[in-house]
This record gives sequence, structure tokens and C-alpha cells, in this order.
Amino acid sequence: MQIDINDERSVRIQRARELAAAGIAAYPARAVRTHTVEELVAQFSDGGTQVTLVGRIRGIRRHGGSTFIDIQDGTGKFQVFCSAAELGEQYATLVERLDIGDFVQTTGTPFITKAGQRSLKVAAVALLSKALRPLPDKVHGLTDTEQRYRQRELDLLANPESLGIARLRSAMLQALRQGFEAEGFIEVETPVLQSIAGGATAKPFVTHHNTLDIDLYLRVAPELFLKRLIIGGFEKVYEVARCFRNEGISPQHNPEFTQIEFYAAFWDYQKLMDFCEQLLVEVVRKVRGSLEFEVDGKAINFSAPLPRMKYVDAILAATGVHILDATDVEIRKAVKKAGGEAEPHANRGKLIDELWKTAVRPNVHRPTFVYDYPVELSPLAKRKTDDPRIVEMFQLVIAGAEVIKAFTELNDPLDQAARFAEQDAHAKLATMRRRVRIRLLSRQWNTACRQRRVRVLA
Repeated sequence: MQIDINDERSVRIQRARELAAAGIAAYPARAVRTHTVEELVAQFSDGGTQVTLVGRIRGIRRHGGSTFIDIQDGTGKFQVFCSAAELGEQYATLVERLDIGDFVQTTGTPFITKAGQRSLKVAAVALLSKALRPLPDKVHGLTDTEQRYRQRELDLLANPESLGIARLRSAMLQALRQGFEAEGFIEVETPVLQSIAGGATAKPFVTHHNTLDIDLYLRVAPELFLKRLIIGGFEKVYEVARCFRNEGISPQHNPEFTQIEFYAAFWDYQKLMDFCEQLLVEVVRKVRGSLEFEVDGKAINFSAPLPRMKYVDAILAATGVHILDATDVEIRKAVKKAGGEAEPHANRGKLIDELWKTAVRPNVHRPTFVYDYPVELSPLAKRKTDDPRIVEMFQLVIAGAEVIKAFTELNDPLDQAARFAEQDAHAKLATMRRRVRIRLLSRQWNTACRQRRVRVLA
């Protein structure tokens, strides 16, 4: 086989073959380790007892008959020193054929170099797995956004901040579970495949069950089954739920995502707000070690009490529009003035939501509870006793993103049926308007074509 010295993969394949010819297995079945990097650093003693590290090679510096190698495991990175004088024939047959990305096992004695760096003086080295492809450039990292999301393993290898985010997520979920369980919540699992597409107006993914010969939906939310558990006698339940929405993609929306949904009997939205504040402040303290940190260069402060503001008042302050008293036409004008999209067939709820997302939400940076929403925005929330135009709902907004949504559950079946009927009527009206618009556009197109035809004939 002709080897292209400019093709690094072919060079690595050749080295793997040379190792095999020398009787060195490139992919042995077992590894031995006495210490992780973290443990070695914590227990480091110059000239101490012999230890064995395993990990991936992240850097190689060769100097004649000696080689410095940076080994990285799941806890950190450590330098090992290999010398031809110490390793003899193994140096020429194995060490000189090692590449960045290979997994190795090194046994040796801790020592401090002349430069003052803690290292491991290797007495024996073994190859655990030969990498046939090079890793991303360690200097520039993996910068192509699409490749980062399609090949997350390369993103984690090349970008330490991505690995840090994954670890923070794990710590956050652990802290959240501890907070729920301390309050008496029970963690449950509910079906991912559902026969009824829940999740309000969200568009679900559809799949097919071959044995039953029926279509099923990937859940948009676990709420229907969690509510059934409350009906069945549980008072506090929660689920860390993998959910799916067959819709667009943005930095705040993904077709496949994880959400935590919980229900507590006999709680209203004020009690929910208080619990969420207590829970999040404690989670941030455990995970970050501080209640203040930065997001996109701006300080985020989780110190309690978190600010609270009414939804209607926030829009009024930002736009001068009182959405409860304003007409649909006035709200539409305000949306356009704020730079939002006011679709011709959009109902009142969508117009209000667009005005909020355009004129107010991007400017809410500090963690803030926004509460008391117009009834058009939540068909499942209970109306306020003193103003039926408002529902007992809140959202927590952080750095312009809606992180939590919760409300006092609507338990009036007649009110619920009336709201669903109103939603259905709005949907039918929107469909009719779209059809009328399509007919008008079609007529305009036909008229324009006829006019062009007349001009050509003339």
C-alpha cells in the first residue's frame, strides 16, 4: 500500500501496522490504573511510590532521546517523561510511534523537573488505543458551529468550556433533585410515547407502533400523566423529562430537550413562586459556589429576594400600551413599532406575546419573576378572582430567556371547556383568514399575468 506522508491518517495506520509487526497490540482489552490525575496531584510526593496513570495524549514534545507527553483523563492533565535510557527498546518501538489522541498507560515515579513542573518519570508504557484520526487543533479549538453540534465528542475534546458546561448540568440536576426531595416531592417516570398529542398548540413528532398498528406521538410535555398521578393520590410529583417539539430551532429552542415538570396539590402560584426562588437560589449556590456570575459579560445576581413585576405593568412601562384596555389594532401597531412580527391572521394572544418578546423580555437581565398574565396567554391557568381578564401565572426570566413557567392549575371544568372552545374558534378563524389571503394573492397573480399578456399582445 502506497503511503501518503501528507495524509496523517495513512501515517497513523502505518504506525499501527508497525506496532503490530513488533508484537505490540494497538487495541488491548484491559487497562490498569492506580491513580487518577486528580488523585496524583492531591497526593503528589517528589520521589514517592510508583503510580500508574491512564489517559489520552494531548501533547507531545520530543527532544532527542527524551519525550514529554501530556496525558489527560476525566479529572485533569498531567505531564509524563519518557527517556530512551530508561525505556530501552520500548522507546524506539512504541514511544516514537505515539501520536496525539492515542490512549496510553504509563507507570512511573513522581518527580519535579528542573523547570519546577510536577511530572511522572516513566518506567513502563503501554498503548491502550491507537487513534487513526488527528484531534482538532488544540490552539484554535473546534470553531465550526455546525460541526460542534453534529460531533459533540470533538466539541468536548477541543473546547474545555463545553466539557465544563456538561459537568455543570450534571451538578445542577443533582442539586435540583435534592431540592425537590427535601420538599417531599417524589420523582416519577411517565410515557414518552403517547396516544394523544399533548402540549397545547405545540407540533409533536409522530411515530408508528408496528405491533399495535397505530400512530403515536413523542411527548411535548409530561403534564397529562403527572396530573393523573395527582388525581390518583400523590400530592407532590416531579419528572426530569426528555421532550420533543417538531418545530423550529433557535438558541432557546431545540427539537429534543430536557425539562423538569412538577405538580403540588393545594399550592397556588404564590407558593410556587416562593418555592422556585428558594430552590434556584440553593441550586446556584451549590453549583456555582456564588450567587453572582457573568453571562455574556453581564452580571447575574441570584441574591434573594428576586425582583417581581406584573406582566401588564412591564409592557405598559416599555411601550405605553395597556394591553388589557387596548384594542387588537392598537396592539398590532405597538408590535410593529417595536420591530416585531404582526402576522395578518394572528389572534390577540399572539400579538400580546409578540409585543412582550420584542419590547420587554430582551431587556430583563437579572433573574425576575413576571406574573399575572392575560387570560389569552394560558388556557390552563386559573383566573384571578378580582379580575377575570388575568390568570394566576408567572415566568422566571433570566438574561432575556424564559426559564420557568408555572401557574395555579385551572380546576373549573366549565371554564376549561369554554376556553378550549374559544381556542378552537380562533384556530378555525385563522385558517379561514389564511385561505382568503391565499385566494386574494392568487387572484392578484392571475390579474397581473393577464395584464402582462395584454401588454405583450399589444
